[in-house]
Amino acid sequence: MFQIIQYIKFLFKSTNQHGVHSPFVYDLATKCFYDYTKYPDYLKLKNYRNSLLRNKSIIEITDFGSGSRVFKSNERQISAIAKNSGTSLKRAQLLYRVVNYFKPEHTLELGTSLGIATQAMVLGDFDHSVISLEGCPNISKFTTQQLSEENIYNITIKTGEFESILPKLKKDTYDLIFFDGNHSKAATLNYFNLLINKAHNDSVFIFDDIHWSKEMLEAWEHIKSHPKVTVTIDTFFWGFVFFRKEQAKENFKLRL
Repeated sequence: MFQIIQYIKFLFKSTNQHGVHSPFVYDLATKCFYDYTKYPDYLKLKNYRNSLLRNKSIIEITDFGSGSRVFKSNERQISAIAKNSGTSLKRAQLLYRVVNYFKPEHTLELGTSLGIATQAMVLGDFDHSVISLEGCPNISKFTTQQLSEENIYNITIKTGEFESILPKLKKDTYDLIFFDGNHSKAATLNYFNLLINKAHNDSVFIFDDIHWSKEMLEAWEHIKSHPKVTVTIDTFFWGFVFFRKEQAKENFKLRL
């Protein structure tokens, strides 16, 4: 019910590219968000996701996150995880376009899961490197094998609790960070605070499910108000954060 109410509010307050007066955000919207090109790699995204949806094998989950609203047991079918928790095809395609648009050299993902978003980011620009963090050892092992079979090699999956791994990351900065792990306010803000110093002027942070709960919405509002954050874009399911010093501080809501 919370999400339904939030979505109705979002529809009333949001716009499309025609309501955007920032050249940077307008270009991003028209050349990336609303790019309707049928990229050949979309078939790879679809086939990979469909292969997971057909996979009936059972895997035992170690959940360090905020828990599941769907699953009551830690033993879960791969197909059910892909259906209920995996990145949708539409969002995978968007993530592919975002990477293709910004051309990051170094990407960090918090929450590998079954690798649907991971694959999309790698295919978006095969010349860049991706580090992905996954808390569950069994999921990490499974996804590593699946991505290897898809010839996805320019990725490193690190397994363990994010709080332990993040301080040990050796890169000084990341061009893109995708936050798709623990969907709680405390954890989201903790990860954000740990990684804010690894952002540079042209970095982009993407937060998944910012309207997932009242807590996540509070976390999103806190992130928007951070002094280093200049531009944010709320697409309802994802929140985009930019640190461009040449931009006036402004928050956008775009319907995708």
